[in-house]
Amino acid sequence: MRLLLRTLGALLLLALIAAAFLSAWSYQWLRSPIAGLQQATTIEVTKGSSLRAVAASLHAQGLLDQPYIWVAWARLAGDAQGIKAGEYLLQPGLTPAELLELLHSGQVVLHAVTFVEGSTFGDIRKVLLANPSIDTEYAHLPDERIMQALGVPELHPEGQFFPDTYHFARGTRDLDILAMAHRRLQQELEAAWRARAPDLPLAGAYEALILASIIEKETALDSERGRIAGVFLERLRRGMRLQTDPTVIYGMLEAYDGNLRRADLTRDTPYNTYTRAGLPPTPIAMPSLQSLHAAVQPEISNALFFVATGEGDGSHYFSATLAEHNEAVRRYLRRLRQR
Repeated sequence: MRLLLRTLGALLLLALIAAAFLSAWSYQWLRSPIAGLQQATTIEVTKGSSLRAVAASLHAQGLLDQPYIWVAWARLAGDAQGIKAGEYLLQPGLTPAELLELLHSGQVVLHAVTFVEGSTFGDIRKVLLANPSIDTEYAHLPDERIMQALGVPELHPEGQFFPDTYHFARGTRDLDILAMAHRRLQQELEAAWRARAPDLPLAGAYEALILASIIEKETALDSERGRIAGVFLERLRRGMRLQTDPTVIYGMLEAYDGNLRRADLTRDTPYNTYTRAGLPPTPIAMPSLQSLHAAVQPEISNALFFVATGEGDGSHYFSATLAEHNEAVRRYLRRLRQR
């Protein structure tokens, strides 16, 4: 009996020593750099993956040589649940313990998509569709369905999204990115409208957005945006037609082939500001923040006309009278012929 007790005691002692050794070794392993992680590596945790499945995947990629210890330690620590789906960038020097923290943090790799100033909603849709990191769930739905899904069915989509670079996790829906851009546009438009100059001949913030989109298409020079806004606002105030080519081009849709002809200026559409008074019914593009500010804080002068200078820098010549404007047009045409 004593021999049996001594044997059992010896076995228990050996078990305790082995457990202590294993515990110490595991502790050291958990806090040592991952041996297989020799360069920056991106991994993806799919939605609904268990920690065991993630461990198996990492082991298969040579990034986790002791997956069972990693999972067991996570369970003992109460961290086996709650890992976040997404892409993660693993840097050399990362330890298994830090890896588990990373997967719980949700600090996923972010991708980017850029909406450029002056783009149309059709351009935006193409940009979203071309980005492989975006879930293009709404890509093939008509514009009306998209605006309905955004909760603003009464709005035309043109000009309703702010031009900027948006960051997102892989698999983000196109609708969610559009929602971010729309919220940003609303914030910037509301702020600009609150800071507007007094006595503008605009019925509200939406008309300011329409005007800003025209300014955006008329010039790429920040120094001219305020002056161009002043010309258009003064023409509106006097009841003059805007007579701006970009609105005509927008209204032509696919018929525009890169050349604007005299006949196009006389062909009536809702967007032809040569044949119709006032602003067009909707924006014609995404305006920049500078164009938004110019629309509500214009540089008012006696100018009622402007035309490109033809100097190759995108600048314009501003005129107060039609005779002066016609002379500026002749100078512009002479420059074009001299090229």
